[in-house]
Amino acid sequence: MADLEIRDLTVEADGNEILRGVTLDLDRGRTIALMGPNGSGKSTLAYAIAGHPAYEITGGTMTWEGTELNELSPDERARLGVFLAMQYPTEIPGVSVTNFLRTSLNAVRGEDVPVREFMTGLKEEMAALEVDQSFLQRSVNEGFSGGEKKRFEILQMAMLKPALAVLDETDSGLDVDALRIVSEGVDRLRSPELGVLIITHYTRILRYIRPDEVHVMFEGRIAASGGPELADELEAEGYERLKSSV
Repeated sequence: MADLEIRDLTVEADGNEILRGVTLDLDRGRTIALMGPNGSGKSTLAYAIAGHPAYEITGGTMTWEGTELNELSPDERARLGVFLAMQYPTEIPGVSVTNFLRTSLNAVRGEDVPVREFMTGLKEEMAALEVDQSFLQRSVNEGFSGGEKKRFEILQMAMLKPALAVLDETDSGLDVDALRIVSEGVDRLRSPELGVLIITHYTRILRYIRPDEVHVMFEGRIAASGGPELADELEAEGYERLKSSV
């Protein structure tokens, strides 16, 4: 039994069926990449795992370490260790990065983390991600560049220490230097206690974070699965050849 088990999952949004029977497994300690063209359903799967209310599960099941996720709220899933790094992070004016992170950490742990312990850990993680200290006083994602938003997503991941991290196109919009920093930040957090699902169009992030498996989604289904070499094949040949397998 895998830690994350997705079985025959079907999902709708705005009355349109997007996922059409997705089956996928992921264990702690492993990293899998989910690739595919625009509109294939990759981000829908990410939001379904996290519990976004706009995505209605119409069939199938998702379980994390034996607990069914289908009917759980996003905060209940977070307390189980499920984390989503969003492709388009939301601005929260008036809420400082420091307060947001401490409130989130307290909620996930179910206790108040001492301020000194929190600040020590936060500054260590910020240094690793090359984030300036002035970042602490800024409002969440307000006026952030694309690279800053993605670094903040990984900073959240570093502080919350989830058991399952879903990274939805974390590499999108990043220049070469930002991609390296963010990718190295994710790679540093990999451990036997963490399962990672990387959702991406391209192979460039996979050059920094080598996955154990690669799955390809096409028209709401898993169309191909393989090892890391599958990503290289897609880079060379594109997605057109997968149409016949769906």
